[in-house]
Amino acid sequence: MRKKPNVLLIFTDMQRADTIHALGNTTIRTPNLDRLVHEGTAFTSCYSPSPVCIPARCCMHYGLYPQKTGVFDNYNMPPDNGHSMPGILGRNDYFTAAIGKCHFTPDKAALRGFDSRQIQEECCSDPATDDYCRWLQENDLDFDEPHGTRGEMYYIPQISLHDAEHHPSRWVSDRSIDFINTRSNKDQPWMLFSSFIHPHPPFAPPKPWHKLYRSPLMPLPLTPKDSDSLLTWVNHHQNRYKYRDQGIDNQMLRNMKAYYYATISFVDFQIGRILAALEVKGELENTMVIFASDHGEYLGDFNCFGKRGMHDASSKVPLIIRYPHYFPADEICTHPVSLVDIMPTVTAVTGCDTDGIEMDGVDLTSIVSGASTREHVFSQFSQAESAIYMAVGNDFKYVYSARDNREFLFDRRLDPNDTRNLAGLCLVEKEKLKIKKILLEYLHSVEAKEAYTETGDGLDWRLYPPYDDSFLKNPDAGLIIQDHDFLVLNEPGYTRDF
Repeated sequence: MRKKPNVLLIFTDMQRADTIHALGNTTIRTPNLDRLVHEGTAFTSCYSPSPVCIPARCCMHYGLYPQKTGVFDNYNMPPDNGHSMPGILGRNDYFTAAIGKCHFTPDKAALRGFDSRQIQEECCSDPATDDYCRWLQENDLDFDEPHGTRGEMYYIPQISLHDAEHHPSRWVSDRSIDFINTRSNKDQPWMLFSSFIHPHPPFAPPKPWHKLYRSPLMPLPLTPKDSDSLLTWVNHHQNRYKYRDQGIDNQMLRNMKAYYYATISFVDFQIGRILAALEVKGELENTMVIFASDHGEYLGDFNCFGKRGMHDASSKVPLIIRYPHYFPADEICTHPVSLVDIMPTVTAVTGCDTDGIEMDGVDLTSIVSGASTREHVFSQFSQAESAIYMAVGNDFKYVYSARDNREFLFDRRLDPNDTRNLAGLCLVEKEKLKIKKILLEYLHSVEAKEAYTETGDGLDWRLYPPYDDSFLKNPDAGLIIQDHDFLVLNEPGYTRDF
């Protein structure tokens, strides 16, 4: 009798949906992700429930939208209630482990349902709290800012501090392979969360991978002539504090894309090594392999950088599932899905008891088969006057930014890159009002009262004071520093007064 399937969830950070060769990007090289596409089902309309790290991961971890988790930006998560994906699997006889970035807050070492963790988190140079930094220290290697120099260098492409053998992405794959080799000869099924920090900036591939793509040959970002009219307050805000709002340098943008792609290709190489380990152990066919990312990266599109926005560049993510028993090979599913669907899919395929556990997502096998009647998925960044809301259907995407008091409507069939806002066009007023109503009714159903008002005609958006962008007139206002000051500021002879 075949044992329950293993679950391998491979996760990257800040990887756009359009960065897989087999799904249409002719520039990037991703042979191992291409393999998953051809041997599995690719969901090409997967959206982040919140296009920023912690809330997106929290939503996936618990299978709930932000309105249920209470996490809308990179702030603290609520205490674990035992209803996480690894927690449920653990109660159903699985051994669960996480290797790499979890981004749990406020305790970054928390288990939150996992039986074991090997920690590698960004913004860490401390061997006492980070397993990767400790490993670097034990091997007499530099462990200060091991993922790349942030601060003013945050969006400057750079060569990794470490060679390929000691690169953070290699560390995750090495330990994932060790886990597979150790657990695969046991009767107990397992779930492994292999989580890579890259391609999150700084874009820092190791040598010689930094030359895999040559900058002069890279395509420029998507920048429609009226790009500024397509932006919300968060785009301007991020551009400022990421040091990217004082002019556009096309050569820098090409180099940025080259290094961003190189970090993805290096992760892809690690994925190939992990898949090979599964094959050697004879576990590949009995392992549900899931690949996804938490959110995207503007990468210069619309002259913007970072995440948090609802353009596809930021909010749309890759999702591929390889498990032939449930998901057809070489299948493309274009129906809108969400990261919140991963948990109900995993628990359904593994036969877990989820009685009494609330989940907003649906089992993706029902989407593939056509059994699901769900038509839209949702996303939200921030709350109240800073909130940006989104609903996505097969045909249209609707976005509302509270601080701007602006609506956006994009026709996904004719304008897949979100380059034309149709919200003010009377010819599609009926379609806009329909999807707007769906979004407002959803928010009403979860009692997100800061989002809407009840009028005689139904629900409408609550109005807030407009965004104060006066600080943008001072080019030095709003800049932030994200240094790891663990080493330099504690070295003998140095003080903070320099």
